[in-house]
Amino acid sequence: MKKEKPIWKRNLFVLSIAVFIAGIAFSEVMPFLPLYIKTLGEFSKQQLNFWSGLVFSGTYFVSAIVSPWWGKLADKKGRKLMILRASIGMAIVMAAMGLVQNVWELFGLRMFQGVFSGYVSNSNALVATETPKEKSGQALGTMASSFTAGNLLGPFVGGALASIFSYRITFFITGGLLTLIFFLSLFFVHEDDFKPIEDKKLESTKGVIQALRSPALIFGLLLTTLIIQAANNSINPIVSLYVAQLMQNHGNIVFISGVIAALPGIATFLVASRFGVWGDRIGTHKIIVGGFIAATIFFFLTAFVQNTIQLGVLRFLVGFSDACLIPQVQTLLTKNSPAQVTGRIFSWNQSAMYIGNIVGPLLGSTVAGISSYSMVFLVTAGIVVLNLSLFQLNVIHNLDR
Repeated sequence: MKKEKPIWKRNLFVLSIAVFIAGIAFSEVMPFLPLYIKTLGEFSKQQLNFWSGLVFSGTYFVSAIVSPWWGKLADKKGRKLMILRASIGMAIVMAAMGLVQNVWELFGLRMFQGVFSGYVSNSNALVATETPKEKSGQALGTMASSFTAGNLLGPFVGGALASIFSYRITFFITGGLLTLIFFLSLFFVHEDDFKPIEDKKLESTKGVIQALRSPALIFGLLLTTLIIQAANNSINPIVSLYVAQLMQNHGNIVFISGVIAALPGIATFLVASRFGVWGDRIGTHKIIVGGFIAATIFFFLTAFVQNTIQLGVLRFLVGFSDACLIPQVQTLLTKNSPAQVTGRIFSWNQSAMYIGNIVGPLLGSTVAGISSYSMVFLVTAGIVVLNLSLFQLNVIHNLDR
């Protein structure tokens, strides 16, 4: 008789598929969102850029604010309930985006989408709490690989759907994908080890902090997450412009830019789970330090590339350093947080990621405007060095205590 898989393994299998689909759903509308905005009114180039930035960032801004509240509710009511709330809420909001008649309605729905954020972070929290601690690095690495793969595939799927059907139909299909992961989560995910908070002290932020073995370590990791996201996203606004400069505005710049933009995610998908296994064996913090050192070298060298092949190789290598960072930070959070407040800790980490997503592009575009594209990569390398120093001070120092 075949032995039944442990529940944590079944949860990991189902949720890795679900976050893969979620990754597709979240990213497939991004490539044509500015084009969709263009159909909603008469805009000058400056107005279109303004609305595109506002519509993009609105979701992150709201998510950063509400994530801790949802995390608190997850610790009281369960992570499964939160992933059901997030998936069905975003399914409705995404589908509604296909019905908007003006840019204000789209902006409002993008803000409302932020209210229903948290599917991936709560899926990670559920996996983290249900998985044996010694396997958490591997499990969270698998989740990161799945979500990254979905994010990579999403723009291609979205572009194809928009070409075959229309922008509006693509939003309806995206809502359908999110409805699918709602039912996957409802019927096939089981949260057996959840113990709701009974201690009234743990309902407050102060109580959560007091429950931590080392608050300085946890907040050091949250700062690490914020700076990682800011560094990675500082590059996003200028990659295609850097490609155009290297190609001297000749050739298929859009295609080459798309390939180069996808390369870090491909590398992360290939190795995130493997780095998680290594971290479980030799120490997760050592993998993170290695990631910082590698990222510093890769960003620094990128400032001096002479052609798109060199740029592509270095962006691919950055994907390996990425795999050493965010998934491993989440693993350290898991290993150093009490299970009953994991939802709160992961929601704080999610807020830190969203803030980094907002700060990074602003930083990159500002540096590029003042100086040059090459300087953006040099500044980003400096930010990574700063992050390594802070990680040593705030995290490793407290791990050794």
